[in-house]
Amino acid sequence: MHSVDTVVVGAGQAGLSAAYHLRRAGLEPDRDFVVLDHAPRPGGAWQFRWPSLTYGKVHGMHALPGKELSGADDSRPSSEVIGEYFDSYERAFGLRVHRPVEVSAVREGDGGRLLVETSEGTYATRALINATGTWDRPFWPRYPGQDTFRGRQLHTANYPGPAEFAGLRVVVVGGGASGTQHLMEIAEVAADTHWVTRRPPVFREGPFDAERGREAVAMVADRVRRGLPPRSVVSVTGLPVTDAVRRARESGVLDRQPMFDRITPDGVAWDDGRTVEADVILWATGFRPAVDHLAPLRLREPGGGIRVEGTQAVRDERVQLVGYGPSASTIGANRAGRAAARAVGRLLERTGPAAEPAESAA
Repeated sequence: MHSVDTVVVGAGQAGLSAAYHLRRAGLEPDRDFVVLDHAPRPGGAWQFRWPSLTYGKVHGMHALPGKELSGADDSRPSSEVIGEYFDSYERAFGLRVHRPVEVSAVREGDGGRLLVETSEGTYATRALINATGTWDRPFWPRYPGQDTFRGRQLHTANYPGPAEFAGLRVVVVGGGASGTQHLMEIAEVAADTHWVTRRPPVFREGPFDAERGREAVAMVADRVRRGLPPRSVVSVTGLPVTDAVRRARESGVLDRQPMFDRITPDGVAWDDGRTVEADVILWATGFRPAVDHLAPLRLREPGGGIRVEGTQAVRDERVQLVGYGPSASTIGANRAGRAAARAVGRLLERTGPAAEPAESAA
């Protein structure tokens, strides 16, 4: 076991932002703090995105602090562009990310420290910045008859791109940005598509200005302050009406149907007698925060979420959550990383001497 002042879990946008600000405050990687990432290479969740999601289709990717992302080819997959950018960022600031490292649990330790149990050993830390995002926890709704379906069921997390749907009948479930993107791609090659959502989708005309952005973030932040499970920022901003969306609406591709009531061996069905036959059900139903490793700390509120003020878990001042709730957007992640690093700095000043160097855990 090795002791450090701070452990950062996750090296996506929020985790790298936090690590950058820790470094700026004078803390040294592998001496004062470590960054642990479960992914095999730099890129955060972006590295797992489907190849047809090119950089030009990405909405509002904000640069990490201290290093601009410029000159990117809009036609290249976003996974490649952002993966290379994150890689160069880690090297430019010497962040020394440990990967691939799985974090299985965070528990109470001795002397006021937290024990971070990982696949490379255990770290005893004075502070934890959790930046694990949501990609590892895709949300799969359950419906009657789901296990009887003879076709294929996929989630956005393992969406392969449109080519695999050529000539097939596809039901896309979900009213968010991913669902509409998948649907518009698949409709060009599929034999038939149907779009079903729990609620009517809200389309947003015009630019998404700063005021609307603040309103959206405030709505998500309010839920987090009340200890409720966070909604994504995107879920309260509405769907932007691009030229592609206009064409899809005019052609009928984005004609939405209400949520079906059950799944049959050959498709989906509604209680009013309507049925749709399908070869594939694609669940574009979002993700949940990947925070199961924090369960031993009992941070959850009765409402089901972790109550957070700023970036600090209300039930434990040693725990900062970034990329959680209102900071789950790229610009929000940058700000949260800075806020978390500052909060950690204040905590370390109050709680005693620095840790011994931690080049590796055992």
